[in-house]
Amino acid sequence: MKVKTGKIIGGAVLAAALLFAGVTYFSHGQTENKAAEVPAEDEVEQAAPALPAHVLAADDFSNLAPSMPDIPVFDRYTLAERREKGLPTTLPDIVPYREGKVAYLTFDDGPDAQNTPAVLDILKEAGVHATFYVTGRQAEAHPEVLQRIYAEGHAIGNHSYDHRYEKLYPDVNGFLAEMEKTDAVIQGIIGVRPLILRAPGGVIGHFTKAYDAALRANGYVEHDWNVSSADAAPNHPVAQDFIDNIASETDGEATAHTAIILMHSSEGHEETVKALSGIIRILKDKGYTFGVITPMTPQPW
Repeated sequence: MKVKTGKIIGGAVLAAALLFAGVTYFSHGQTENKAAEVPAEDEVEQAAPALPAHVLAADDFSNLAPSMPDIPVFDRYTLAERREKGLPTTLPDIVPYREGKVAYLTFDDGPDAQNTPAVLDILKEAGVHATFYVTGRQAEAHPEVLQRIYAEGHAIGNHSYDHRYEKLYPDVNGFLAEMEKTDAVIQGIIGVRPLILRAPGGVIGHFTKAYDAALRANGYVEHDWNVSSADAAPNHPVAQDFIDNIASETDGEATAHTAIILMHSSEGHEETVKALSGIIRILKDKGYTFGVITPMTPQPW
């Protein structure tokens, strides 16, 4: 029998590398560590081993290596649980990792009952994974949508509990309290919590040096964006405006390798849903592959 080896070997090497690195990984629906089953000889031509759906950080974060595959990373513990167990809360120094020309589709402020599922449908059809920065309040309101985001292999980030600046930016303690509250909500729904977050409104004009130090001490990695769809602009732009914005903003040197793209999937963003297929098509035509945000993702600037 003629065996097609390319994808099989790649998948096998990846699985072996993850196991060698001590990475705890899960495929969809798994609840415990389990290596991919070796296919029978007559099944080799049918399917290659699937990439793990996500990676769980080691207790000491030692498995967060720069060369880790571009798949979502989560922590099995909240910060409170880490403190109770005497486990570290500070991430080690991580060298950012990127391979090739990568676009990161990110969606803030969800999940909701209409637009987030519509976005997920389009991503699934296109074979693309994205990153959803969710608020605790919306996650509580739509837990089944958060579960779907997780089950379908997308990354999830913390976007505060209810996006209220007056709680987040008077001082860093208020910011951290909002993030920990949201971590607990997310863990209660999907069983793990994110290590990544996005500050509502972005860090510029909001963060001081105290915020940077506090995020590091508590194991969070923040990513803003370097490409905006402008789908939250006050002049009510439409889908073609978003497509044109992203096409224009990915032409320069600043996005030649990494394009972290800001969009929204919450109520009121129906035009974003309409634009998404066109955005994906343009980025593919420009030679981008698609990644999800992890602690190892390069910063947008």
